Amino acid sequence: MFKKILIANRGEIALRVIRTCKEMGIKTVAVYSTADKESLHVRFADEAVCIGPAPGNMSYLNIPHIIAAAEITNADAVHPGYGFLSENADFSRICQENDIKFIGASADMINKMGDKASAKDTMKKAGVPTIPGSDGLLDSIKQGIELSNEIGYPVILKATAGGGGRGMRVVNNDEEFEKAWNDAKMEAGAAFGNDGLYLEKFIEEPRHVEVQIVGDSRGRACHLSERDCSIQRRHQKLIEETPSPIMTEELREKMGAAAIAGSEAIGYEGAGTIEFLVDKHKNFYFMEMNTRIQVEHPITEEVTNFDLIKEQIKVAAGEPISGKNYYPMLFSMECRINAEDPANGFRPSPGKITQLHFPGGNGVRVDSHVYAGYTIPPNYDSMIAKLIVTAQSRDEVLVKMKRALEEFVIEGIKTTIPFHIKLMEDEGFQSGLFTTAYLDSFDFSVLKEA
Repeated sequence: MFKKILIANRGEIALRVIRTCKEMGIKTVAVYSTADKESLHVRFADEAVCIGPAPGNMSYLNIPHIIAAAEITNADAVHPGYGFLSENADFSRICQENDIKFIGASADMINKMGDKASAKDTMKKAGVPTIPGSDGLLDSIKQGIELSNEIGYPVILKATAGGGGRGMRVVNNDEEFEKAWNDAKMEAGAAFGNDGLYLEKFIEEPRHVEVQIVGDSRGRACHLSERDCSIQRRHQKLIEETPSPIMTEELREKMGAAAIAGSEAIGYEGAGTIEFLVDKHKNFYFMEMNTRIQVEHPITEEVTNFDLIKEQIKVAAGEPISGKNYYPMLFSMECRINAEDPANGFRPSPGKITQLHFPGGNGVRVDSHVYAGYTIPPNYDSMIAKLIVTAQSRDEVLVKMKRALEEFVIEGIKTTIPFHIKLMEDEGFQSGLFTTAYLDSFDFSVLKEA
């Protein structure tokens, strides 16, 4: 087992990893930018090293500085959390070259799954259902139009190096194709430095359902069932829940088996997520693989009584997985609490938290790094807390979540709490019959009236 782990991240995920390390008797090293000097992950780690100024590219994305911090503190492993360098193949490779264990996927696995076109091809060969579309990248507008007519409109153009909804365009007919192609290529090139596009059949009325997997160094994988991430705004998740409201035992077995087959096909090691789109007929299709821990991992932990961070560390140290799959015993939901103003287009709201009170009670968990007096810097992602509630049924979860949200007090900044409260009261959301486009028709004006 590792003696000391450096956490190459910040905020609540850094604190989350530190907590599990302490329980495992492993020393921890926090790295921080000058903007995060007063963050809790810096206070609670055994050691802390400043790695640069506030901008991410000068600190949390600065590989030489992080490797130097690991070397001077004699850390024998690095946990990347999520975001930043967690899916950076170069970082994984450089850690290995410096005899530092990267607690995550190998460079080869990250490359295989990071390029969406090659990931789709890999999964197709493993027998995982994939969305009809191009075999690799498109060469021209003409090729794209011909393929669109073959598989049928609507289709969607996607950036091969994309994420967060950038470099994506839905096309409904031949006449729209050229403009969509040009817009998507321009956006993808500017955002990712890679303007390659591939094409897929656009799945109507889709649900976004992902399966949590863990693989070990022996080539075996298991799954921990699904999470439903369909409540999104501009392709960014706001609420996640497990089990999925649309799930059946048969569908769970099929999706779980597909996720394991895909993971074992590449010899995946560590915690990861296979993401699927599920249509209204309960057909499911591979969308992408995330080769890291997910923001929403706590809800899986709550319904399976399983510490995913601990399992990540054990697998990275060479220990085998148990070999069994895990199924939900309870119902759990996570609301992402962001420093944003939902009444004004979710405008970022950095600043000083003047008052803070976390909700409590049976089945309520808050993962956060903030406290009264803490100043939220404008340089990073706006998520400041995750509110997770767990109960015996989805109906109980909805009631408990609304109560916990109303108890959650954050003053000095705007947050997404008012939005979440309204959503808990929304009949469509309560029914569980929603798609990834649900918030496109949500009445955000009610937030201005509140």
